[in-house]
Amino acid sequence: MGAGFQTGEQVVHAFFERWNAHDSDGVAALFVDDADFVNAVGIWWRSNCAICKALAYGFERIFGRAKIELHKVKTRRLHPDIEIVHITSTLFGQKTIDGQEVEPRPAVLSFVTERKQHGIPILTAHNTDQIPQTDTLIRANGSALGVSYQQPRRICPELSRELQKALWGLKPDKNAR
Repeated sequence: MGAGFQTGEQVVHAFFERWNAHDSDGVAALFVDDADFVNAVGIWWRSNCAICKALAYGFERIFGRAKIELHKVKTRRLHPDIEIVHITSTLFGQKTIDGQEVEPRPAVLSFVTERKQHGIPILTAHNTDQIPQTDTLIRANGSALGVSYQQPRRICPELSRELQKALWGLKPDKNAR
């Protein structure tokens, strides 16, 4: 559990190194036993064993050749032994069920680490996808769609005419993107 690391940032970098090696056991070993991890779609894993299982499944079915590239790292010390580490990143190489590569996924991940007697494990992590030109998500027709309230004419074509009218009182603009 985070043995050998001197800072929360170091253990978080180890998380991504192990993730990029598709080492689910190695990633899970960085977490405390009763850790929490919320993934990009809100699935909440409540132990390092659950995290390990989910990652093993993901590496086998979804992220077999995927890699994560880190961009920015910001650490905030809340207490001499507790840090929050925020990371911006991009996931490359995710595949669809039928094996087609999808577009890269930018994200923000947050980690809380705590210095313990034998290292600095991760207590909790949360992954959030970044969706450009989007303020929030709405549920429509069984899907989550990114929408912008600042640029209401940028309407997703998947939204029904009724939903567009209810959200913005607008008719869909077929030329808007």
